[in-house]
Amino acid sequence: MHTSTTSTVPLTPWTAEQLQQATQGEWHQHKIPQGEIKRILTDSRHAEEGDAFLALKGERFDAHDFVKQVATQGCQIAIVERPVDADIAQLIVKDTRVALGQLGAYRRQQNPQLKVIALTGSSGKTTTKEMLGSILSRLAPTLITRGNLNNDLGVPMMLLELRPEHQYAVMELGASHQGEIDYTSNLVQPHVAGILNIGTAHLGEFGGRDGICRAKSEIYTHILPNGSAVVPAHDDFTATIRQNAGNHSILSFGEGGDVYASEIQLNPQSAQFNLHTPQGSRAVSLPFAGAHNVQNAAAATAFALAIGIELDDIVLGLERAQGAKGRLNFIQQQHCLFIDDTYNANPTSMRAAAQVLLQQQGLKVMVMGDIGELGDSSWQEHHDLGRDLSALPLDHLVVVGEFATAAQQGSAHSEKLCACATQAEALAFLVNLVQTHQHQPISFLFKGSRYTHMETLMADLMEKI
Repeated sequence: MHTSTTSTVPLTPWTAEQLQQATQGEWHQHKIPQGEIKRILTDSRHAEEGDAFLALKGERFDAHDFVKQVATQGCQIAIVERPVDADIAQLIVKDTRVALGQLGAYRRQQNPQLKVIALTGSSGKTTTKEMLGSILSRLAPTLITRGNLNNDLGVPMMLLELRPEHQYAVMELGASHQGEIDYTSNLVQPHVAGILNIGTAHLGEFGGRDGICRAKSEIYTHILPNGSAVVPAHDDFTATIRQNAGNHSILSFGEGGDVYASEIQLNPQSAQFNLHTPQGSRAVSLPFAGAHNVQNAAAATAFALAIGIELDDIVLGLERAQGAKGRLNFIQQQHCLFIDDTYNANPTSMRAAAQVLLQQQGLKVMVMGDIGELGDSSWQEHHDLGRDLSALPLDHLVVVGEFATAAQQGSAHSEKLCACATQAEALAFLVNLVQTHQHQPISFLFKGSRYTHMETLMADLMEKI
């Protein structure tokens, strides 16, 4: 785990007895540490006095190798699968990965006052989560999934940050394999759980959208009694999702749903619409661009209503919400507008981002990096994106990476598509473009999967202007 995933707020301390109780572990040689344990962490670099270091094992590393090191840093407790030759109290558990989940679940159970929303989907999770965070944190202390801590390790790590003052939690659950959401939703015990959409993200791991729908529908399996399920009203898989939501009371969002938007006006960096709900209708000025974000706002509204929030508070929260870093952030530099949408990408969100770019001024330049996790359909998906995006009234489509040629082959407009194998090649093209259009406004949009680091290419171009 990197430093950005570490909370800076003092956490609720643990006792040695609680650690043992949660994990069903045994203290090695019956050496039971005394005093409070301030936090449990998995990053050896930050372990210090008062911490418990949990030694995870991955495919390419085994953190048991770092137990000696954390002992020299003053850390006095390690949670391990086997005894390590180090001067440190050791709680022996069967599986440290499972133990992390047990500790997260224990912390969740210790906070019965908490109202929990769990959400998943192929796109829009981060923005919907931020909108919900804006709605709820105005009303009471709220725990919100940070960054990408949404998997079988990240979710329990977020739960470890729960404190007695938290009244709400918004937990984003990601799926990279079948069973993962079943596991994490069991840890978080949501009052309200829902799916935003079934797209093509992670297509490779699930062998098709039916598999994605099955995996994401696991989120409904651990809704608490008298809880609610949120479902998209206008999705190819709506009927299946409704079925998978079981007997829970259902609130749907989107066209034809319980919560929907009408009279939508899309502006370059915002949107206005009428929000219709079972609690009445309100006019909303949303500080987010794009039709897809109007849909995300409808989803956030459905989740908030399902957990008992008043409509006026929801509207206020939506109107004050801020986007996450790398999610359609607008940066003006001289005559150039940079739209930073580099946080991540899938085929659905790539098409949605292009629509936002079309709303902007001047020359419209889309810079697209590779999309990962599409498995065998990678070539075809990039080919189809090349076809669809180059057919839009964009001035230039700059495609960067391994699948640039697939996009190029899909395009019937070769004059506007530039395929680049590397960021350096793309940078040279973009710098030349800016120099050729010295005084003309240009709007750039940068987007790609996380691993492509499109934000680096954007920063390099901004430096050269």
